[in-house]
Amino acid sequence: MTSESAAATRPRNRKQLIVEAAGRAFSERGYHAASMEEIAAAVGITAAALYRHFPNKYALFTECANVMADRLVAALDAVPSAAPAEAVFRPLAQVTVAHRESGGLYRWEARYLDRADRRVLSAKFAQVVARVTDVVQPSPDAGLRAVAALGAIGSITMHRTSIAHHRAENLLTDSALRLATATTAPTAPSVELPAQPVARTRRAQILAAAVPLFERDGFANVTNARIAEAVGLVPSALYRHFPNKAEILAAACLQAAGLLSQAVEQNLHGTTGAQALPVLAATYVAYSFEHTALTNVAAAELGGLPAALQRPLILAQREHIAVWEQQLRLARPELDAHQARVLVHAGFGAVVETGRRLRWEDTPGHRTAVTAFLLSALGL
Repeated sequence: MTSESAAATRPRNRKQLIVEAAGRAFSERGYHAASMEEIAAAVGITAAALYRHFPNKYALFTECANVMADRLVAALDAVPSAAPAEAVFRPLAQVTVAHRESGGLYRWEARYLDRADRRVLSAKFAQVVARVTDVVQPSPDAGLRAVAALGAIGSITMHRTSIAHHRAENLLTDSALRLATATTAPTAPSVELPAQPVARTRRAQILAAAVPLFERDGFANVTNARIAEAVGLVPSALYRHFPNKAEILAAACLQAAGLLSQAVEQNLHGTTGAQALPVLAATYVAYSFEHTALTNVAAAELGGLPAALQRPLILAQREHIAVWEQQLRLARPELDAHQARVLVHAGFGAVVETGRRLRWEDTPGHRTAVTAFLLSALGL
């Protein structure tokens, strides 16, 4: 093929296609696990052709991390300043649903940006939050409600529930509106969590040491040597307990799932009817505040694990969601299974974003407020 014919068949939007493919790869597998070769293959070009558009993986990643923020800013710029809340939330939901496969990487993977690039990205999202805050019911916690509403909308990027775009847009817009306009906050029911296992065995000590390192620096940046040093071992001794670092991460994620399952079973015992969802919500929020490092690691790093290690974790997640789905459909029988799952994840998204906004400062008031946000997202 001549250079002229190659140019004629090259799509004009190739750079956009690359960014979309890269966003999917980074969202699904994480920054470090995704390779330029697989991204190029997804677009149908060679790695050499990819490097003509982006000089390195970091430059491509920076573009991907910013593209969703840019889309959200552009969507809001098109909305008149005096528009009602629904007119603000709907375009945000439309953009997010349309790009759900690649739109969520900023939530966890943005930590791999350097400081200057993180500031640029943060400024864009601050602009979005400020605009949303303007349409939130005036209250001392208006900024937190805005973050909760955006967390509900953004949740669609964090799961794979199959649902038509327009149905997802309607559900997420309504969920965000409830979070923005609710004027009362119910008292969170009292719940108890299982005690954190005491790290008496060497295996448990390794998990206890690894989780904070994974949360702070990211799985890919933590070496076996650092984990071994944290528990007073030489690196070679680590392999007597775990064959590789991925096994440590998988064991930590399974521990998180087990603790949450135990907490749900314990607090739902003897609970019926309308009490069930508030108890579930209070349990999930209490768990999120008490086990922040563990839940953050599980959410951020699961996609980078080998498929064989992911399977039991995905099964545990599905079992947990199934409990919520059942209770939500009892409370709101007009919902089908797909709608219920989308709303459950919207509630979880509100918890994640408000918890992060509160820096996970664990106080009774914060637990009550975040529990109320979760319930509002569900439509209760």
